Amino acid sequence: MEKMLTGIRSTGTPHLGNILGVIIPSIYMANKNKKHSSFIFIADLHSMVQIDNIKTIQNNTYQIAAAWLAFGLNTDNCLFYRQSDVSLVTELAWYFSCFYPYQRLTLAHAFKKKEIEDKGKISVGLFAYPILMAADILLYNAKIIPVGKDQLQHIEIARRIANYFNKKIGEKLFVLPNAFLQKQNMFVIGTDGKKMSKSQKNYINIFSSDEILKKQIMSIRTDSKSVKENKDPVTDNIISLYSLIATVNEIDMMKKRYIKGGYGYHEAKIALYEYIIHKFSLERKRFFSFMKNKSLLDHILALGAKKAKRIAYERLNYIRKHLKLNSII
Repeated sequence: MEKMLTGIRSTGTPHLGNILGVIIPSIYMANKNKKHSSFIFIADLHSMVQIDNIKTIQNNTYQIAAAWLAFGLNTDNCLFYRQSDVSLVTELAWYFSCFYPYQRLTLAHAFKKKEIEDKGKISVGLFAYPILMAADILLYNAKIIPVGKDQLQHIEIARRIANYFNKKIGEKLFVLPNAFLQKQNMFVIGTDGKKMSKSQKNYINIFSSDEILKKQIMSIRTDSKSVKENKDPVTDNIISLYSLIATVNEIDMMKKRYIKGGYGYHEAKIALYEYIIHKFSLERKRFFSFMKNKSLLDHILALGAKKAKRIAYERLNYIRKHLKLNSII
């Protein structure tokens, strides 16, 4: 049985790009998979290389958990947990760091980018980030890893580590993970026409208040054509976003209005805003309800961690045995 695993860093409320590109496809996979063959964790330990405020990470964790649950993640079928609640993963990361070549790790994209931008602020955690990610995956022998293109190198590092240990020990101790790139919704544009990103501040947060959500949508960049003029639906940012969530007929209708003229960008933005409010009304209601009941979120994540710990404990003892170390008591 092939296991699927995906991690989400605690960097804030998932935006529309995260929802369409990661959350919805991953939930679909998890809910249709066999029981306990899917692992979805909130990577709060990874987030510490980016955020140094623990309370912020904690609140972000709640927002992420609430968002995934709001979109219908079935926690009876998968393991949904907080990364720091299964600390055994850090022990495995240490074993990997003792064997993986330093020079290879200096080639990691995130490290090289930070080295160029601000070498003085590179932490050991940022440098070793791919090692912990490899441990997240290999601890559970996960095979299918849904990722974006920017994470492909990290999966390759995990594969190299798995190969190294398999050859060193002389048996298939670790399954080689495969990156799973979602064919649809891999690139969701932001309000400026570039890829939607929190760092670029061009995102749409469907879990914002109505007022803030409307403000975000009204900030979508367009050309300067007047209401009367006909417009090109192919190059328009509003239609690009509308096309990701609306039906074929609704998309076609808006495109015809663009081509005909007499339909302004303001009107199109209002249509997009109202469509988001309508389409995600249930998910928004669920999200706000979960955020008012953080003890329930803690309970759900703790149950997932308990299941994950059982598997991690057995796996780590098996790995320890092959490294000639004593078992965990």
